[in-house]
Amino acid sequence: MEFSEHIKTANVEDVVLQQPLHPPSRGTLCVTGHHLLFSDRKEDSPRQLLVLLRNIDAIEKSVENLLSYYGLFSNTGRSERVSGSSGTIVIKCKDLCVLQFDIPGMEQCLNIAQSIETLSCLDCVVEMYPFFYRPSNAIPWDQWGLSNPEKHYTETKELHERWRLSTVNQDYSVCPSYPPAVIVPTAISDDALKKVAKFRQGGRFPVLCYYHRKNGMVILRSGQPLVGANRKRCKEDELLLRCVIEGSDKGYIIDTRSPQKAQQARMMGGGFESKSCYSNWKRLHRQMERGKTLQESLIKLVEACADKSHNMDRWLSKLENSKWLSHVQTALSTAGLLAECVERDGHSVLVHGSDGIDCTLLISTLAQIIMDPSCRTLDGFLGLLEREFVQAGHPFQQRCAHSAFSHARLQQESPIFLLLLDCVWQLWRQFPLALGFSEALLLRLATEAYASNYGTFLCNSDMERCALEVKKKTHCLFRALLKPKEREQYTNPLYEHTKLAIWPSIHPQSLQLWRGFFLRWTQQTRHLEEVQEEIRNMVNEWGKMPLS
Repeated sequence: MEFSEHIKTANVEDVVLQQPLHPPSRGTLCVTGHHLLFSDRKEDSPRQLLVLLRNIDAIEKSVENLLSYYGLFSNTGRSERVSGSSGTIVIKCKDLCVLQFDIPGMEQCLNIAQSIETLSCLDCVVEMYPFFYRPSNAIPWDQWGLSNPEKHYTETKELHERWRLSTVNQDYSVCPSYPPAVIVPTAISDDALKKVAKFRQGGRFPVLCYYHRKNGMVILRSGQPLVGANRKRCKEDELLLRCVIEGSDKGYIIDTRSPQKAQQARMMGGGFESKSCYSNWKRLHRQMERGKTLQESLIKLVEACADKSHNMDRWLSKLENSKWLSHVQTALSTAGLLAECVERDGHSVLVHGSDGIDCTLLISTLAQIIMDPSCRTLDGFLGLLEREFVQAGHPFQQRCAHSAFSHARLQQESPIFLLLLDCVWQLWRQFPLALGFSEALLLRLATEAYASNYGTFLCNSDMERCALEVKKKTHCLFRALLKPKEREQYTNPLYEHTKLAIWPSIHPQSLQLWRGFFLRWTQQTRHLEEVQEEIRNMVNEWGKMPLS
Protein backbone atom coordinates (compact mmCIF):
# COMPACT_ATOMS: atom_id res chain seq x y z
CA MET A 1 0.00 0.00 0.00
CA GLU A 2 1.17 3.53 -0.79
CA PHE A 3 0.76 5.74 2.28
CA SER A 4 0.58 8.77 0.00
CA GLU A 5 -2.87 7.60 -1.14
CA HIS A 6 -4.21 8.62 2.27
CA ILE A 7 -2.46 11.98 2.47
CA LYS A 8 -4.40 14.70 0.64
CA THR A 9 -2.60 17.55 2.41
CA ALA A 10 0.96 16.72 3.40
CA ASN A 11 1.81 19.91 5.30
CA VAL A 12 0.19 23.12 6.49
CA GLU A 13 1.85 26.38 7.48
CA ASP A 14 0.76 28.74 10.22
CA VAL A 15 -0.61 26.04 12.54
CA VAL A 16 -0.89 26.77 16.27
CA LEU A 17 -0.04 23.92 18.64
CA GLN A 18 -1.36 23.81 22.18
CA GLN A 19 0.44 21.10 24.17
CA PRO A 20 0.46 20.27 27.91
CA LEU A 21 3.31 21.88 29.87
CA HIS A 22 4.27 24.17 26.95
CA PRO A 23 3.13 27.62 25.82
CA PRO A 24 1.24 27.77 22.49
CA SER A 25 3.47 27.94 19.43
CA ARG A 26 3.01 28.58 15.72
CA GLY A 27 4.66 26.50 13.02
CA THR A 28 4.34 23.90 10.28
CA LEU A 29 2.37 20.65 10.59
CA CYS A 30 3.38 17.69 8.40
CA VAL A 31 1.73 14.29 7.92
CA THR A 32 3.79 11.25 6.84
CA GLY A 33 2.90 7.58 6.55
CA HIS A 34 3.63 6.94 10.22
CA HIS A 35 4.12 10.29 11.96
CA LEU A 36 2.68 13.69 12.67
CA LEU A 37 5.47 16.30 12.76
CA PHE A 38 5.14 19.84 14.10
CA SER A 39 8.01 22.33 13.82
CA ASP A 40 7.89 25.96 14.97
CA ARG A 41 11.23 26.83 13.34
CA LYS A 42 12.06 29.62 15.75
CA GLU A 43 15.63 30.71 15.28
CA ASP A 44 16.23 31.36 18.97
CA SER A 45 14.58 28.16 20.30
CA PRO A 46 13.46 25.77 17.55
CA ARG A 47 10.96 23.17 18.76
CA GLN A 48 9.77 19.96 17.18
CA LEU A 49 7.06 17.51 18.13
CA LEU A 50 6.98 14.02 16.60
CA VAL A 51 3.88 11.90 17.23
CA LEU A 52 3.68 8.29 16.10
CA LEU A 53 0.30 7.99 14.37
CA ARG A 54 -0.21 4.60 16.03
CA ASN A 55 -0.20 6.48 19.36
CA ILE A 56 -3.36 8.38 18.42
CA ASP A 57 -6.42 6.94 20.14
CA ALA A 58 -9.07 9.46 19.09
CA ILE A 59 -9.35 12.60 16.99
CA GLU A 60 -11.95 15.35 17.34
CA LYS A 61 -12.33 18.10 14.75
CA SER A 62 -14.32 21.29 14.40
CA VAL A 63 -14.37 23.89 11.64
CA GLU A 64 -15.86 27.35 11.38
CA ASN A 65 -16.20 30.20 8.93
CA LEU A 66 -14.71 33.35 10.35
CA LEU A 67 -15.77 36.75 9.07
CA SER A 68 -13.42 38.42 11.47
CA TYR A 69 -11.65 37.50 14.69
CA TYR A 70 -8.47 38.27 16.52
CA GLY A 71 -5.93 35.48 16.05
CA LEU A 72 -3.63 34.11 18.74
CA PHE A 73 -0.46 35.26 16.99
CA SER A 74 0.80 37.28 14.11
CA ASN A 75 4.19 37.00 12.48
CA THR A 76 5.35 39.71 14.85
CA GLY A 77 4.08 37.84 17.88
CA ARG A 78 1.05 40.10 18.41
CA SER A 79 -2.61 39.26 17.82
CA GLU A 80 -4.07 40.36 14.52
CA ARG A 81 -7.44 40.46 12.71
CA VAL A 82 -8.06 37.35 10.59
CA SER A 83 -10.86 36.47 8.18
CA GLY A 84 -11.74 33.30 6.28
CA SER A 85 -12.14 29.80 7.72
CA SER A 86 -10.23 27.66 10.16
CA GLY A 87 -10.45 24.39 12.00
CA THR A 88 -9.32 22.77 15.20
CA ILE A 89 -8.09 19.22 15.61
CA VAL A 90 -7.85 17.72 19.09
CA ILE A 91 -5.71 14.60 19.21
CA LYS A 92 -6.02 12.27 22.19
CA CYS A 93 -3.09 9.90 22.45
CA LYS A 94 -2.86 6.43 23.94
CA ASP A 95 -0.24 7.71 26.40
CA LEU A 96 -2.98 10.10 27.66
CA CYS A 97 -1.44 13.24 26.16
CA VAL A 98 -3.97 15.62 24.54
CA LEU A 99 -2.81 17.92 21.73
CA GLN A 100 -4.71 20.69 19.98
CA PHE A 101 -3.87 22.04 16.51
CA ASP A 102 -5.53 25.21 15.24
CA ILE A 103 -5.32 25.02 11.43
CA PRO A 104 -6.05 27.87 9.01
CA GLY A 105 -8.32 26.73 6.19
CA MET A 106 -11.32 24.46 6.62
CA GLU A 107 -10.39 22.15 3.74
CA GLN A 108 -6.83 21.71 4.98
CA CYS A 109 -8.10 20.92 8.47
CA LEU A 110 -10.51 18.26 7.22
CA ASN A 111 -7.86 16.71 4.96
CA ILE A 112 -5.33 16.50 7.79
CA ALA A 113 -7.95 14.98 10.12
CA GLN A 114 -9.00 12.39 7.56
CA SER A 115 -5.38 11.36 6.91
CA ILE A 116 -4.72 10.95 10.63
CA GLU A 117 -7.89 8.93 11.16
CA THR A 118 -7.01 6.55 8.34
CA LEU A 119 -3.28 6.13 8.95
CA SER A 120 -3.59 5.73 12.74
CA CYS A 121 -5.96 2.76 12.37
CA LEU A 122 -4.13 0.59 9.82
CA ASP A 123 -4.61 -3.07 10.75
CA CYS A 124 -1.91 -4.60 8.54
CA VAL A 125 0.99 -5.41 10.85
CA VAL A 126 3.71 -5.29 8.18
CA GLU A 127 2.68 -1.72 7.31
CA MET A 128 3.27 -0.53 10.87
CA TYR A 129 6.27 1.61 11.75
CA PRO A 130 8.42 -1.09 13.47
CA PHE A 131 8.95 -2.64 10.01
CA PHE A 132 10.40 0.67 8.79
CA TYR A 133 12.29 1.79 11.92
CA ARG A 134 16.09 1.67 11.69
CA PRO A 135 17.82 2.89 14.87
CA SER A 136 21.18 4.47 14.11
CA ASN A 137 23.10 2.60 16.81
CA ALA A 138 21.63 -0.87 16.17
CA ILE A 139 23.53 -3.79 14.73
CA PRO A 140 21.51 -4.91 11.66
CA TRP A 141 19.24 -7.79 12.68
CA ASP A 142 20.98 -8.35 15.97
CA GLN A 143 19.67 -11.19 18.15
CA TRP A 144 15.95 -10.65 18.75
CA GLY A 145 14.85 -11.05 22.35
CA LEU A 146 16.68 -11.81 25.57
CA SER A 147 16.07 -15.53 25.94
CA ASN A 148 13.89 -18.46 24.89
CA PRO A 149 12.44 -21.58 26.58
CA GLU A 150 15.43 -23.68 25.48
CA LYS A 151 17.91 -21.34 27.11
CA HIS A 152 15.76 -20.96 30.23
CA TYR A 153 15.57 -24.74 30.62
CA THR A 154 19.31 -25.18 30.10
CA GLU A 155 20.12 -22.57 32.74
CA THR A 156 17.75 -24.11 35.33
CA LYS A 157 19.64 -27.34 35.92
CA GLU A 158 17.46 -28.32 38.90
CA LEU A 159 14.65 -29.06 36.44
CA HIS A 160 16.47 -31.70 34.43
CA GLU A 161 15.62 -34.71 36.61
CA ARG A 162 11.82 -34.41 36.64
CA TRP A 163 11.13 -31.96 33.80
CA ARG A 164 11.90 -31.95 30.10
CA LEU A 165 11.80 -29.55 27.16
CA SER A 166 9.10 -30.57 24.70
CA THR A 167 8.95 -29.40 21.08
CA VAL A 168 5.50 -30.88 20.52
CA ASN A 169 4.35 -27.40 19.48
CA GLN A 170 7.23 -26.67 17.11
CA ASP A 171 4.84 -25.98 14.21
CA TYR A 172 2.23 -24.28 16.48
CA SER A 173 -0.33 -26.96 15.59
CA VAL A 174 -0.97 -28.11 19.18
CA CYS A 175 -1.39 -24.65 20.72
CA PRO A 176 -1.37 -21.53 18.49
CA SER A 177 -0.61 -19.21 21.43
CA TYR A 178 2.32 -21.18 22.95
CA PRO A 179 5.96 -20.91 21.84
CA PRO A 180 7.51 -23.84 19.91
CA ALA A 181 9.17 -25.27 23.04
CA VAL A 182 7.67 -25.67 26.53
CA ILE A 183 8.71 -27.29 29.82
CA VAL A 184 6.60 -30.27 30.95
CA PRO A 185 6.96 -33.28 33.30
CA THR A 186 9.42 -35.91 32.01
CA ALA A 187 6.88 -38.69 32.52
CA ILE A 188 4.40 -37.17 30.05
CA SER A 189 4.94 -38.03 26.38
CA ASP A 190 4.27 -35.69 23.47
CA ASP A 191 1.35 -37.88 22.39
CA ALA A 192 -0.19 -37.45 25.84
CA LEU A 193 0.37 -33.68 25.63
CA LYS A 194 -1.62 -33.57 22.39
CA LYS A 195 -4.56 -35.22 24.16
CA VAL A 196 -4.26 -32.83 27.11
CA ALA A 197 -4.21 -29.87 24.69
CA LYS A 198 -7.56 -30.95 23.26
CA PHE A 199 -8.95 -30.97 26.79
CA ARG A 200 -7.77 -27.42 27.61
CA GLN A 201 -9.07 -24.08 26.35
CA GLY A 202 -7.16 -22.87 23.31
CA GLY A 203 -4.91 -25.92 23.48
CA ARG A 204 -3.12 -24.38 26.46
CA PHE A 205 -2.10 -27.52 28.35
CA PRO A 206 -0.34 -27.05 31.74
CA VAL A 207 3.28 -25.89 31.31
CA LEU A 208 5.91 -24.89 33.83
CA CYS A 209 6.56 -21.17 34.11
CA TYR A 210 8.51 -20.97 37.39
CA TYR A 211 10.73 -23.21 39.51
CA HIS A 212 11.30 -22.08 43.11
CA ARG A 213 14.88 -22.92 43.96
CA LYS A 214 14.32 -22.64 47.72
CA ASN A 215 12.03 -25.66 47.95
CA GLY A 216 11.68 -27.14 44.45
CA MET A 217 8.02 -26.16 44.08
CA VAL A 218 6.71 -24.95 40.73
CA ILE A 219 4.08 -22.71 39.14
CA LEU A 220 2.25 -23.95 36.08
CA ARG A 221 -0.28 -22.14 33.92
CA SER A 222 -2.90 -23.34 31.45
CA GLY A 223 -6.34 -22.72 30.00
CA GLN A 224 -9.49 -24.02 31.70
CA PRO A 225 -10.33 -27.72 31.33
CA LEU A 226 -13.10 -28.40 28.79
CA VAL A 227 -15.20 -30.46 31.19
CA GLY A 228 -18.57 -29.25 29.96
CA ALA A 229 -22.02 -30.11 31.23
CA ASN A 230 -21.33 -33.84 30.72
CA ARG A 231 -18.31 -33.71 33.07
CA LYS A 232 -15.79 -34.99 30.56
CA ARG A 233 -12.48 -36.38 31.80
CA CYS A 234 -9.00 -36.62 30.37
CA LYS A 235 -6.80 -39.28 31.98
CA GLU A 236 -3.66 -37.76 30.48
CA ASP A 237 -4.50 -34.40 32.04
CA GLU A 238 -5.05 -36.02 35.43
CA LEU A 239 -1.76 -37.93 35.09
CA LEU A 240 0.14 -34.77 34.19
CA LEU A 241 -1.04 -33.00 37.33
CA ARG A 242 -0.29 -36.06 39.48
CA CYS A 243 3.28 -36.04 38.14
CA VAL A 244 3.66 -32.38 39.10
CA ILE A 245 3.05 -33.03 42.80
CA GLU A 246 4.76 -36.42 42.99
CA GLY A 247 6.29 -36.73 46.44
CA SER A 248 4.02 -34.04 47.88
CA ASP A 249 0.71 -34.38 49.69
CA LYS A 250 -1.16 -31.80 47.60
CA GLY A 251 -1.08 -28.90 45.17
CA TYR A 252 -3.19 -25.81 44.68
CA ILE A 253 -5.22 -24.67 41.68
CA ILE A 254 -5.85 -20.92 41.63
CA ASP A 255 -8.80 -20.15 39.38
CA THR A 256 -9.07 -16.43 38.53
CA ARG A 257 -12.87 -16.71 38.28
CA SER A 258 -15.55 -16.82 40.96
CA PRO A 259 -17.12 -20.24 41.68
CA GLN A 260 -20.29 -18.99 39.98
CA LYS A 261 -18.43 -17.92 36.81
CA ALA A 262 -16.59 -21.26 36.74
CA GLN A 263 -19.92 -23.11 36.99
CA GLN A 264 -21.37 -21.01 34.20
CA ALA A 265 -18.33 -21.78 32.07
CA ARG A 266 -18.95 -25.52 32.59
CA MET A 267 -22.42 -25.16 31.12
CA MET A 268 -20.81 -23.49 28.08
CA GLY A 269 -18.27 -26.29 27.52
CA GLY A 270 -15.52 -25.09 29.88
CA GLY A 271 -15.25 -25.71 33.59
CA PHE A 272 -12.85 -26.59 36.37
CA GLU A 273 -11.01 -29.54 37.91
CA SER A 274 -13.35 -31.62 40.06
CA LYS A 275 -12.32 -32.95 43.49
CA SER A 276 -13.14 -36.50 42.47
CA CYS A 277 -10.74 -36.51 39.50
CA TYR A 278 -8.02 -34.29 40.97
CA SER A 279 -8.17 -35.43 44.59
CA ASN A 280 -4.74 -34.12 45.58
CA TRP A 281 -5.38 -30.64 44.25
CA LYS A 282 -7.19 -27.98 46.26
CA ARG A 283 -9.03 -25.38 44.19
CA LEU A 284 -9.01 -21.71 45.25
CA HIS A 285 -11.20 -19.16 43.44
CA ARG A 286 -10.21 -15.49 43.23
CA GLN A 287 -12.41 -13.46 40.90
CA MET A 288 -10.44 -11.04 38.72
CA GLU A 289 -12.11 -8.76 36.23
CA ARG A 290 -10.87 -8.67 32.66
CA GLY A 291 -12.02 -7.66 29.18
CA LYS A 292 -14.71 -5.02 28.85
CA THR A 293 -15.06 -4.46 32.60
CA LEU A 294 -11.38 -3.64 33.00
CA GLN A 295 -11.34 -1.44 29.88
CA GLU A 296 -14.32 0.57 31.12
CA SER A 297 -12.61 0.97 34.49
CA LEU A 298 -9.60 2.52 32.74
CA ILE A 299 -11.86 4.87 30.75
CA LYS A 300 -13.61 6.07 33.93
CA LEU A 301 -10.26 6.59 35.68
CA VAL A 302 -8.88 8.69 32.84
CA GLU A 303 -12.10 10.72 32.79
CA ALA A 304 -11.67 11.35 36.53
CA CYS A 305 -8.06 12.43 36.07
CA ALA A 306 -9.15 14.90 33.35
CA ASP A 307 -11.75 16.51 35.62
CA LYS A 308 -10.79 20.18 35.97
CA SER A 309 -13.57 21.18 38.35
CA HIS A 310 -11.10 21.31 41.28
CA ASN A 311 -13.77 19.75 43.50
CA MET A 312 -11.95 17.23 45.71
CA ASP A 313 -15.06 15.32 46.81
CA ARG A 314 -16.21 14.95 43.22
CA TRP A 315 -12.77 13.82 42.09
CA LEU A 316 -12.44 11.22 44.86
CA SER A 317 -15.94 9.93 44.07
CA LYS A 318 -15.01 9.50 40.39
CA LEU A 319 -11.75 7.79 41.34
CA GLU A 320 -13.59 5.32 43.58
CA ASN A 321 -16.31 4.70 40.99
CA SER A 322 -13.71 3.77 38.38
CA LYS A 323 -12.73 0.80 40.63
CA TRP A 324 -9.23 0.81 39.11
CA LEU A 325 -7.48 0.66 42.48
CA SER A 326 -9.79 -2.22 43.43
CA HIS A 327 -8.49 -4.13 40.42
CA VAL A 328 -4.93 -3.32 41.51
CA GLN A 329 -5.74 -4.59 45.00
CA THR A 330 -7.27 -7.82 43.69
CA ALA A 331 -4.30 -8.50 41.40
CA LEU A 332 -1.75 -7.98 44.18
CA SER A 333 -3.85 -10.01 46.61
CA THR A 334 -4.16 -12.95 44.21
CA ALA A 335 -0.47 -12.83 43.32
CA GLY A 336 0.32 -12.73 47.04
CA LEU A 337 -1.84 -15.83 47.57
CA LEU A 338 0.03 -17.62 44.78
CA ALA A 339 3.41 -16.66 46.24
CA GLU A 340 2.28 -17.72 49.71
CA CYS A 341 1.26 -21.18 48.48
CA VAL A 342 4.71 -21.69 46.94
CA GLU A 343 7.03 -19.78 49.30
CA ARG A 344 5.41 -20.29 52.72
CA ASP A 345 3.24 -23.40 52.36
CA GLY A 346 5.68 -25.23 50.10
CA HIS A 347 3.23 -26.48 47.48
CA SER A 348 3.11 -26.32 43.69
CA VAL A 349 0.37 -24.31 42.01
CA LEU A 350 -1.52 -24.42 38.72
CA VAL A 351 -3.02 -21.09 37.63
CA HIS A 352 -5.77 -20.59 35.07
CA GLY A 353 -8.94 -18.66 34.37
CA SER A 354 -10.77 -19.18 31.11
CA ASP A 355 -8.29 -18.68 28.28
CA GLY A 356 -5.14 -18.37 30.38
CA ILE A 357 -3.78 -15.42 28.39
CA ASP A 358 -4.71 -12.46 30.63
CA CYS A 359 -5.14 -12.64 34.42
CA THR A 360 -3.24 -15.94 34.54
CA LEU A 361 -0.14 -14.27 33.12
CA LEU A 362 -0.67 -11.21 35.29
CA ILE A 363 -0.57 -13.01 38.63
CA SER A 364 2.13 -15.51 37.66
CA THR A 365 4.37 -12.55 36.74
CA LEU A 366 3.63 -10.62 39.94
CA ALA A 367 4.16 -13.70 42.11
CA GLN A 368 7.61 -14.24 40.63
CA ILE A 369 8.56 -10.63 41.36
CA ILE A 370 7.36 -11.07 44.95
CA MET A 371 9.35 -14.30 45.52
CA ASP A 372 12.38 -14.20 43.27
CA PRO A 373 15.08 -11.50 43.58
CA SER A 374 16.41 -12.36 40.11
CA CYS A 375 13.13 -11.07 38.64
CA ARG A 376 13.62 -7.68 40.33
CA THR A 377 16.77 -6.62 38.49
CA LEU A 378 16.48 -4.63 35.26
CA ASP A 379 17.62 -7.59 33.15
CA GLY A 380 15.56 -10.08 35.13
CA PHE A 381 12.37 -8.02 34.96
CA LEU A 382 12.56 -7.54 31.19
CA GLY A 383 13.33 -11.24 30.77
CA LEU A 384 10.29 -12.07 32.91
CA LEU A 385 8.01 -9.89 30.78
CA GLU A 386 9.35 -11.51 27.64
CA ARG A 387 8.79 -15.01 29.06
CA GLU A 388 5.43 -14.50 30.76
CA PHE A 389 3.71 -12.08 28.38
CA VAL A 390 5.36 -11.97 24.95
CA GLN A 391 6.30 -15.65 24.57
CA ALA A 392 3.38 -16.93 26.65
CA GLY A 393 0.82 -15.55 24.21
CA HIS A 394 -0.70 -12.39 25.65
CA PRO A 395 -2.58 -10.88 22.66
CA PHE A 396 -1.03 -7.40 22.69
CA GLN A 397 -2.41 -6.48 19.27
CA GLN A 398 -5.98 -7.02 20.45
CA ARG A 399 -5.69 -5.85 24.05
CA CYS A 400 -3.80 -2.63 23.27
CA ALA A 401 -5.66 -1.64 20.09
CA HIS A 402 -7.15 1.33 21.94
CA SER A 403 -6.50 3.12 25.21
CA ALA A 404 -8.98 5.27 27.15
CA PHE A 405 -10.13 7.86 24.59
CA SER A 406 -11.28 5.87 21.56
CA HIS A 407 -14.85 6.30 20.37
CA ALA A 408 -14.76 2.91 18.66
CA ARG A 409 -16.93 0.14 20.02
CA LEU A 410 -15.04 -2.03 22.50
CA GLN A 411 -14.05 -5.39 21.09
CA GLN A 412 -11.13 -7.26 22.64
CA GLU A 413 -9.33 -4.34 24.29
CA SER A 414 -8.29 -4.79 27.91
CA PRO A 415 -5.51 -3.03 29.85
CA ILE A 416 -4.10 -6.16 31.49
CA PHE A 417 -0.49 -5.18 30.77
CA LEU A 418 -1.06 -1.65 32.08
CA LEU A 419 -2.60 -3.15 35.23
CA LEU A 420 0.51 -5.29 35.64
CA LEU A 421 2.77 -2.23 35.37
CA ASP A 422 0.60 -0.37 37.89
CA CYS A 423 0.93 -3.29 40.33
CA VAL A 424 4.70 -3.35 39.82
CA TRP A 425 4.77 0.40 40.50
CA GLN A 426 2.92 -0.23 43.80
CA LEU A 427 5.65 -2.76 44.71
CA TRP A 428 8.33 -0.29 43.61
CA ARG A 429 6.82 2.40 45.84
CA GLN A 430 6.42 0.12 48.87
CA PHE A 431 9.91 -1.40 48.46
CA PRO A 432 12.06 1.40 46.98
CA LEU A 433 15.33 -0.48 47.58
CA ALA A 434 14.24 -3.94 46.42
CA LEU A 435 13.64 -3.35 42.71
CA GLY A 436 16.57 -2.66 40.42
CA PHE A 437 14.70 -0.53 37.88
CA SER A 438 13.13 2.91 37.96
CA GLU A 439 9.61 4.24 37.48
CA ALA A 440 10.82 5.66 34.16
CA LEU A 441 11.12 2.10 32.84
CA LEU A 442 7.50 1.32 33.76
CA LEU A 443 6.33 4.51 32.05
CA ARG A 444 8.34 3.64 28.94
CA LEU A 445 6.85 0.14 28.80
CA ALA A 446 3.32 1.49 29.30
CA THR A 447 3.82 3.78 26.30
CA GLU A 448 5.54 1.20 24.08
CA ALA A 449 2.81 -1.43 24.59
CA TYR A 450 0.30 0.82 22.81
CA ALA A 451 2.53 2.40 20.16
CA SER A 452 6.17 1.58 19.53
CA ASN A 453 9.09 1.86 17.12
CA TYR A 454 9.97 -1.73 18.04
CA GLY A 455 8.35 -5.05 17.15
CA THR A 456 8.27 -6.58 20.64
CA PHE A 457 4.57 -5.93 21.29
CA LEU A 458 3.33 -6.55 17.75
CA CYS A 459 0.89 -9.41 17.05
CA ASN A 460 -0.97 -11.68 19.45
CA SER A 461 1.33 -14.71 19.66
CA ASP A 462 4.70 -16.15 18.77
CA MET A 463 3.07 -17.95 15.85
CA GLU A 464 1.89 -14.66 14.32
CA ARG A 465 5.31 -13.04 14.83
CA CYS A 466 6.93 -15.99 13.10
CA ALA A 467 4.50 -15.91 10.14
CA LEU A 468 5.05 -12.16 9.61
CA GLU A 469 8.83 -12.39 10.21
CA VAL A 470 8.64 -9.83 13.01
CA LYS A 471 11.85 -11.14 14.58
CA LYS A 472 13.71 -10.82 11.28
CA LYS A 473 12.41 -7.46 10.14
CA THR A 474 11.98 -5.41 13.33
CA HIS A 475 14.11 -4.54 16.33
CA CYS A 476 13.61 -5.73 19.91
CA LEU A 477 12.63 -3.18 22.56
CA PHE A 478 14.03 -5.17 25.49
CA ARG A 479 17.50 -5.37 23.95
CA ALA A 480 17.40 -1.63 23.24
CA LEU A 481 16.52 -0.90 26.88
CA LEU A 482 19.61 -2.78 28.05
CA LYS A 483 22.12 -0.77 26.03
CA PRO A 484 24.49 1.31 28.21
CA LYS A 485 22.80 4.70 27.80
CA GLU A 486 19.29 3.37 28.41
CA ARG A 487 20.45 1.06 31.20
CA GLU A 488 21.78 4.04 33.12
CA GLN A 489 18.48 5.86 32.69
CA TYR A 490 16.29 2.95 33.79
CA THR A 491 18.36 1.58 36.68
CA ASN A 492 17.35 2.30 40.28
CA PRO A 493 20.41 3.87 41.96
CA LEU A 494 19.02 2.97 45.41
CA TYR A 495 18.74 -0.75 44.62
CA GLU A 496 20.03 -3.20 47.23
CA HIS A 497 19.86 -6.91 46.50
CA THR A 498 17.85 -8.99 48.97
CA LYS A 499 17.06 -12.69 48.89
CA LEU A 500 13.87 -12.14 50.89
CA ALA A 501 10.40 -12.14 49.38
CA ILE A 502 8.68 -8.75 49.26
CA TRP A 503 5.12 -9.05 50.53
CA PRO A 504 3.00 -6.09 49.41
CA SER A 505 0.48 -4.39 51.64
CA ILE A 506 -2.92 -4.40 49.95
CA HIS A 507 -4.80 -2.24 52.46
CA PRO A 508 -6.60 0.59 50.64
CA GLN A 509 -4.46 3.20 52.39
CA SER A 510 -1.32 1.44 51.09
CA LEU A 511 -2.33 1.69 47.43
CA GLN A 512 -2.03 4.95 45.55
CA LEU A 513 -2.97 6.31 42.16
CA TRP A 514 -0.02 5.96 39.79
CA ARG A 515 0.39 9.69 39.28
CA GLY A 516 3.44 9.28 37.09
CA PHE A 517 1.24 7.67 34.43
CA PHE A 518 -2.33 8.85 34.92
CA LEU A 519 -1.38 12.45 35.77
CA ARG A 520 1.85 12.55 33.78
CA TRP A 521 0.86 15.61 31.70
CA THR A 522 0.18 17.87 34.68
CA GLN A 523 2.53 20.51 36.04
CA GLN A 524 2.59 18.97 39.51
CA THR A 525 3.75 15.59 38.20
CA ARG A 526 6.39 17.25 36.03
CA HIS A 527 7.77 19.10 39.08
CA LEU A 528 7.86 15.79 40.97
CA GLU A 529 9.76 14.14 38.09
CA GLU A 530 12.30 16.96 38.11
CA VAL A 531 12.88 16.53 41.86
CA GLN A 532 13.22 12.76 41.47
CA GLU A 533 15.73 13.21 38.65
CA GLU A 534 17.75 15.62 40.79
CA ILE A 535 17.81 13.13 43.67
CA ARG A 536 18.79 10.37 41.23
CA ASN A 537 21.71 12.42 39.94
CA MET A 538 22.85 13.19 43.50
CA VAL A 539 22.78 9.50 44.45
CA ASN A 540 24.72 8.58 41.30
CA GLU A 541 27.34 11.22 42.09
CA TRP A 542 27.69 9.95 45.66
CA GLY A 543 28.15 6.46 44.32
CA LYS A 544 31.13 7.62 42.25
CA MET A 545 32.87 9.28 45.20
CA PRO A 546 35.82 7.34 46.68
CA LEU A 547 35.32 5.88 50.12
CA SER A 548 37.40 7.69 52.75
